[in-house]
Amino acid sequence: MAGIRQWASSGHDEATDLKKEVAKAGCLAIGDAPDREMVTVQGTLRTVTLRPRGGVPALEAELYDGTGTITVLWLGRRRIAGIYPGRAIKVTGRIGVHGGVRTVYNPRYDLRY
Repeated sequence: MAGIRQWASSGHDEATDLKKEVAKAGCLAIGDAPDREMVTVQGTLRTVTLRPRGGVPALEAELYDGTGTITVLWLGRRRIAGIYPGRAIKVTGRIGVHGGVRTVYNPRYDLRY
């Protein structure tokens, strides 16, 4: 089953601004965040995709902070109010690596402005 995909653009100026916001918020940069430890990272959602896994709905998003990206995955969700491409968000969770992709499953999140 094909996923539904939306995306937001990113450029050099955006990366610079995001890095400043991450430092100001006291969060770890995604590029510096260690795997298998609880972390809080902040950035902008570049893509949001409904991608069922094993017959279960899953909302998948790519979080970008100017230093790198991680995949954020909410299992059992088709959509979440406020989660859309271009939205600033802070997430807290444990980064795991699955198939070479850094992923945080079912993180706590805080929508930013």
